[in-house]
Amino acid sequence: MIFDTHAHYDDTQFDSDREELLTSMPELGVTTIVNVSSTLKSCEKCVELARKYPYVYAAVGIHPDEVGSLNEETFAWMERLLDNEKVVAVGEIGLDYYWDNESHEVQEKWFVRQLELARRHHLPIIIHSREAAADTMEIMKAHAQGLDGVIHCYSYSKEQAEEYIKMGFYIGIGGVLTFKNAKKLKEVAEVVPLEQIVLETDCPYLAPEPFRGKRNQSSYIRYVAEKLAEIKGITAEEVIAVTEENAKKMYHLK
Repeated sequence: MIFDTHAHYDDTQFDSDREELLTSMPELGVTTIVNVSSTLKSCEKCVELARKYPYVYAAVGIHPDEVGSLNEETFAWMERLLDNEKVVAVGEIGLDYYWDNESHEVQEKWFVRQLELARRHHLPIIIHSREAAADTMEIMKAHAQGLDGVIHCYSYSKEQAEEYIKMGFYIGIGGVLTFKNAKKLKEVAEVVPLEQIVLETDCPYLAPEPFRGKRNQSSYIRYVAEKLAEIKGITAEEVIAVTEENAKKMYHLK
């Protein structure tokens, strides 16, 4: 059954039919969803959704574009949310040099602080890294030893993927794998063992073909599984089964 390791159902794009869509997930073959925070407001919303639906869990953390909202007071408030039993990870956290909404120094400071938070609470981490490959790796090697989690929406080289795997991290793969121009990601998918891959939507974003450009949702992971199965020379059912087990292990749900 499908385990969506990274979704954003708190996004306003779901305001018109959120309840209807989330209620329908089990009959669409989706057994588990981790709804991931990016802002202080979404931290609270993610926890609320996780409380409401038994198959939805929450990750609490601040996206690098939003770390300007953090100070000691808001950080302490966020940390208290980690005590909720439905919170299974710290994320999404990391570095984003594409948008550069915050200075690199500020991003790095709060990235490290949130890694320390995960260590204190024995939680896995969800890493967002965009156009910041070298700095992300440097910080991870210095501050994430002994932690586990996922490099979400992986977009770097197969060599870096192998480095992360050696450190004990999973590689998160979503709809981009189905895009015609996703040559680099297809190479990564080829070399990374299936046992180190988890599937994700990042919905409402990054819908796979044939829905590219439309609103994404968890049941569309099947299209990603089919593409990964084609690359690996196995069945989509095997991909779904193995990645579900990987996700349970990664989020300490076993």
